Amino acid sequence: MLPRFALKHGIRVTVVDTDAEVVIEVGEMPVFAREDVGYGVRSTADSPHAETFVVWLSSEIGLRTVLSYKVDGVTVFAEPAAPEEEAIAVVLTGDALKGQDASLRACGRCHVVGEINRMAGIGSTPSFAVLRTMADWQERFEIFYVLNPHPAFTIIPEVIEEFDETRPSPIAPVTVTLEEIEDIVAYVAAMDPADLGAPIAHQ
Repeated sequence: MLPRFALKHGIRVTVVDTDAEVVIEVGEMPVFAREDVGYGVRSTADSPHAETFVVWLSSEIGLRTVLSYKVDGVTVFAEPAAPEEEAIAVVLTGDALKGQDASLRACGRCHVVGEINRMAGIGSTPSFAVLRTMADWQERFEIFYVLNPHPAFTIIPEVIEEFDETRPSPIAPVTVTLEEIEDIVAYVAAMDPADLGAPIAHQ
């Protein structure tokens, strides 16, 4: 490992037993592994050369160098296990019942909100149930007022001011509060996503 690093960066490396400037140890962010144990690398000194080695060993090239090391033809080290992503529980604070009323008032003229207006809405506008199938549905509802075409006619008190009289909204403006948006998100969260059938199979 050290000869390849020295050749790459032109830095002479001397291995010492004590007062090492670079320490390889079991760490939280391993750069390689052996027998299910991950090893990380860190610099213990204010040394640009030591830091260069840390960066190199943490890179893809450094990893390939470590993985290429074998004993009797057997690879000794392996790639580090990917860190497990901690699931973050999202707590919705809105009132779903109020959200239904707010949805119908603010969104019902364009979207099919649910059974309460299933024969209304605009044909080219997705229903709430269809929007609910999208992986980012919550973000879409939380910031809908900045997604086209909503900015042209949406007013959010204390966030988006009323339209200038000289530049009015092309349609009757919709006014909705941030609290009502939280209610709408809670309402949609309790909704069953639309059944869009099996994905299209391309021949």
